Amino acid sequence: MAQKCRDEAKKRLVGQDYLIDGIMTAFIAGGHVLLEGVPGLAKTLAVKTFAQITGLDFKRIQFTPDLLPADVTGTLIYDQIKGSFSVRKGPVFANVILADEVNRAPAKVQAAMLEAMEEKQVTIGEESYKLPEPFFVLATQNPIEQEGTYNLPEAELDRFLMKIDMTYPSARDEVEIVKTQGMAGEVKVNQVLSASDLKKFSEVASNVVCDDKIVEYIVHNGMMKDLSVLLEAPFTDKGSVVEVFTDLSVWAEVRRVIERINMNAAA
Repeated sequence: MAQKCRDEAKKRLVGQDYLIDGIMTAFIAGGHVLLEGVPGLAKTLAVKTFAQITGLDFKRIQFTPDLLPADVTGTLIYDQIKGSFSVRKGPVFANVILADEVNRAPAKVQAAMLEAMEEKQVTIGEESYKLPEPFFVLATQNPIEQEGTYNLPEAELDRFLMKIDMTYPSARDEVEIVKTQGMAGEVKVNQVLSASDLKKFSEVASNVVCDDKIVEYIVHNGMMKDLSVLLEAPFTDKGSVVEVFTDLSVWAEVRRVIERINMNAAA
């Protein structure tokens, strides 16, 4: 299954196997992903492609300086005929959310995603509404050096399991990209996964055992961030050692499952 996802993604994306692997890992682990890179590296196309490969409901939210929190989560609409309020749900009610250029909106708008990402629910008026399962946020951001961007608040960064830095393509990959003549997004991809398949992957990953001795060693030495670099686990900054280790262990378990699947497919 993992290899089929790569093969389908390659129809549109050139030289970005690491990106598809990272997105799949975070999705199976139940986390969210922050993609960072300069404009033009196909961040948006990669997210759309993943949604189509998995057949999940997809919504895109373009973050801008004038976006309001209600534009993300939804709001109450007054019906003059009935004399009552009704709920109009926002675009956050989907399985896969693309929060495009999330750091172009002020902090209060970015904060509208906090409850959704952590609790998988949103509050509109006095009622809370559960989001559909599975719920997965892929946010893109331009580097902070770009004008018109804002630093993401620490509370929001904490909601992301992984941060993937998208690098500039090699000269060979650039040649292949130019050959697409800007039509890569028009290439048809097939659905090779379903929500039930991804749920099975998550169940398998949860059964991978991390020995207590390893847990004790990592926690007592307090070397979480150094270990995440050693294991090439692209985590965002976390607020505590416990959070870092939890993300590290889940990431490692899912990577083990994907590697085992790849080994079986190669055999």
